[in-house]
Amino acid sequence: MNTRSLATVALALGLGGCSILPESDPATLYRLPEPRLSAAASSSVLAGKRLGVATPEAGHLIGSNRIVVFPERNVVNVYEGARWHQDAPELIQSRLIDSLQRSKLFESVGVDRLPSDLVLLGELRHFQSEYDRTPPVAHVQLDVQLTGPNREPLASQIFEARARAQSVEIPDVVNAFGAASDTLTDELITWLASLAPSKLTSRIDD
Repeated sequence: MNTRSLATVALALGLGGCSILPESDPATLYRLPEPRLSAAASSSVLAGKRLGVATPEAGHLIGSNRIVVFPERNVVNVYEGARWHQDAPELIQSRLIDSLQRSKLFESVGVDRLPSDLVLLGELRHFQSEYDRTPPVAHVQLDVQLTGPNREPLASQIFEARARAQSVEIPDVVNAFGAASDTLTDELITWLASLAPSKLTSRIDD
């Protein structure tokens, strides 16, 4: 990034309040925007199956409710005065459940504590905004593994999505997180619907 770009980022983070120091004032809580409607998927091998979605694993900072930002290379920070209303892995879990329910791919979709035929495990590797230029891009990566009811692995995949914010303002950054999460979820649903019956049938029905 050039000097002018770095100055713009510094101003943006200052206005948005970006700091890793403890906050003295109450933070504004943000939730992801409502997910966009996805086209209904179809898969005969998954029809009639119940899916449990586990809360994804995540590192210490991404696994919190802080809104993480990479203002420049090798620098990690958070937006001061702003937090997610839940820890980020729980945000992703809720979004996956909602989108998968809308897809009609499974008989039912819920948290993994409920009885299920399949369980979707995940690791949230990226959930941050990044200043490759201004305004920033929201970067989301989720590594998933589909397992049987006893957590035996059936299939795995890595999903990654980015979306550019319309401005440096935190509400626009939050909207970018929502757009990136929608793209990732759509790709995950398409992947689940495309899984070959030979990979799943014999082990689901055991």
